[in-house]
Amino acid sequence: MPTKGEPVVSIVGTPIGNLGDISHRALEAVKKADVIFAEDTRTAMNLLNHLGLKKRIVSCHKDNERASTAKILKEADSGNKIVLISEAGMPCISDPGAEAVKELLEKGVPFEIISGPTALIHGLIASGFSGGPFFFYGFPPHKSSEKRKAFQKLREIPAPIIFYESPRRAAETIGMLLEFFPAPIACCRELTKLHEETIFINGPEDMENLTLKGEFVLVADNSSAAVKEKNEAGFDAAEICGRLSEEGFSSHETVKILKALGLKRNNAYKIVMENAAEKP
Repeated sequence: MPTKGEPVVSIVGTPIGNLGDISHRALEAVKKADVIFAEDTRTAMNLLNHLGLKKRIVSCHKDNERASTAKILKEADSGNKIVLISEAGMPCISDPGAEAVKELLEKGVPFEIISGPTALIHGLIASGFSGGPFFFYGFPPHKSSEKRKAFQKLREIPAPIIFYESPRRAAETIGMLLEFFPAPIACCRELTKLHEETIFINGPEDMENLTLKGEFVLVADNSSAAVKEKNEAGFDAAEICGRLSEEGFSSHETVKILKALGLKRNNAYKIVMENAAEKP
């Protein structure tokens, strides 16, 4: 427990899709709460209706987090028991709550964390890229130029990298991830729900099989860099790729040639995409 004494505030992980994933501890905390601070009041109401409970709900989202944090402290001073939840999953993970935690620590208000489902871990395991270190980035920048700069820096991290993305920007983000990271990109959506799926995208042609609905967890496996295989192959694949491009070979043809020379398709595709991105 982060602070001493009986917890006044419970930071509770809630289901990310399947309401059956609510834990016993989470249920007990919600039952005892005088007030629920929720990122999305409608989602919170749906959860309470499912549990057969009626509670006072106060909005706490990214645009009013400072004001709602002050309200949390006021409720705590009044002796009320408080539960803080995000729209789904764990608060403070690309969701509101971090500012409240800082204030609770500073003021010495006792609180507890009740773990629950987390989309990033679910997506990492579903990708098959787990088993070692990983890096969670969260939502990429909206602007393409800023997103490109962020991905360029992230290439230096030798581990699977996990992103969240909305269905509106998923296609653009996946396409750009293919430029910077080894294929395939694991695309997980509708996690824990009836239509949950994980699709592996090796190139633009695979995007036809992707349904752009629901929130996405995208995982790029950057743990095995293409440069390692290039060195093991005994030739400079990037240089060969550049020469083939200058001779008029298409990206598809270049990938086939690099494969014939001993590279795995994923790494061959990555080198071709990097070469294309470097062109003025």
